[in-house]
Amino acid sequence: MSRRRRRGTRPRWRARDLPETSGKPNALVGQLCHVTSNTARAIAGGCLAAPFVALLWVPFYAGGGPSLAGVPFFYWYQMLWVPLSVLLMFIAYLLLRR
Repeated sequence: MSRRRRRGTRPRWRARDLPETSGKPNALVGQLCHVTSNTARAIAGGCLAAPFVALLWVPFYAGGGPSLAGVPFFYWYQMLWVPLSVLLMFIAYLLLRR
């Protein structure tokens, strides 16, 4: 029995369609499937909004603050958000991919 799908549409995968490993269902998929799409979208939205809020709130980091290895707080706070933003975007991607 073959399933036909319209051109340009993506197949919908379910946990039962994934291959089994050593006779046991894929446990990771079962653990991740309990997140609803609305919850995932809300978490992903928070992950994407956090860098904007943190970096656009300039009075927080414009004043004098602790220096790190001689680098003023103003600079290392912004540079800290570069890898942190990448991590948050990756988390949002994982939550929203289908």
